[in-house]
Amino acid sequence: MKTETNSPKQQSHPSRRDFIKMTGQAAAASALAGITLPRVHAAEDNTVRLALIGCGGRGSGAVADAMSITSLPVKLTAMADLFDNRLQRAHAALKGKFADRMDVPGDRQFLGFDAYKKAIDTLRPGSGDIAMLTGYAGFRPAQLEYAVEKGVNVFMEKSFAADPPGCRRVIAAGDAAEKKNLKIAAGLMCRHSKNRQELIKRIRDGQLGDIHLIRAYRMEAGGWLKPRPPETNDLEFQVRNFTKFLWVSGGLWAEMDIHQIDEICWLKDMWPISAHGVGGRVANSQDCSQNLDSFSVEWTFADGAKAYDVVRYAPKCYNDFVTYVHGTRCAAQFSGNIHAGVVHTFKDQRCTKDNIDWEAEKETQTPWQAEWQALLDAIRHNRPHNEAKRAGMSNLVDNMGRAAVHMGKVITWDEIMASNFQFCPNADSLTLDSAPPIKADDQGRYPVPVPGQWVEV
Repeated sequence: MKTETNSPKQQSHPSRRDFIKMTGQAAAASALAGITLPRVHAAEDNTVRLALIGCGGRGSGAVADAMSITSLPVKLTAMADLFDNRLQRAHAALKGKFADRMDVPGDRQFLGFDAYKKAIDTLRPGSGDIAMLTGYAGFRPAQLEYAVEKGVNVFMEKSFAADPPGCRRVIAAGDAAEKKNLKIAAGLMCRHSKNRQELIKRIRDGQLGDIHLIRAYRMEAGGWLKPRPPETNDLEFQVRNFTKFLWVSGGLWAEMDIHQIDEICWLKDMWPISAHGVGGRVANSQDCSQNLDSFSVEWTFADGAKAYDVVRYAPKCYNDFVTYVHGTRCAAQFSGNIHAGVVHTFKDQRCTKDNIDWEAEKETQTPWQAEWQALLDAIRHNRPHNEAKRAGMSNLVDNMGRAAVHMGKVITWDEIMASNFQFCPNADSLTLDSAPPIKADDQGRYPVPVPGQWVEV
């Protein structure tokens, strides 16, 4: 029996922000000292200052990606996080790789829920400086709004909000940024993959015919959350384990599969009109988190086309990480393992290695580097670059699918656009002394969505 071209190995996938691996490439980039470039707007020099807000592996990896680009010299000048141990760990790792491009003394290292404001305040309004928002989706809308208010450019990681009102705040902040000519890059990096862009062009030219089906798979092992140690602060526990809690990240599925969802919407070139799906947990689950461990979501578009995203986090199972698109003429592979630019078309609908018609060459630049290339080029040449609306809209599609699974209902686009549901209405005003938005039961388990009973729209 022939197999599809992305047959996976039985192993867990590493994080896409594996800092140690990423910095290996970035450290090899040419030194930028002494490069003469045009001044960046009103900046007093042509070095772009970075303020890292969220010092986990994803944030450190984003700094490495920025350092790998030679369009403009960049320097990390401020860092902010909720937790000192994580900030110091990131500072030490980054300094070990980029000591000549780091200037983050103690008085520009900020802690706490309001640390993002202090870090952004060190940047120069009207310059090329960039606030890097790489922490938690639940706090992203407020951070983006503040950066735009202060007149600085933004790089923000996915996902962008935990619930529909947060998504709409992101879109509104993007509109405000456009009026100020600020640049906003959103961490849906596959949009900058040259191979994917080439396939999109071929699709728009009609080579696949009318697109009637898109299939995305992200099936990989995931971990359970153990009960909170009694000596640990509950709010801190929830934030540190952010992918396990809906109010912090939107949940693991929404946090991770926004990539596949954005690919679906890009391929179809429209937003879906409805979503429904199913999900659940394995029978022996002892997971204390709010996550399910399987999802299957179906989106319907206005022309009747369908798109599916199939996810399973159970270990020792068949894994897959790929996106396929089917047109009336033939099919194509749009994405490969861990977002690799494995792109080709097939002779017909059979997605097998012996049926490939055209195949893109291996990309020379990672999608994460390519998104930074685009942002820094836009700053250098003062070109429009604002991905906030598209990011917010894809996040709404993400919320739409999650709500359909959690609630056991068909959720429409109009419903998700109008929803005022919030997981944590006071997220913007939390302090380390605040009561946590949710509490565990006597077994240490936090509330889990039950279809037919759960509400999040």
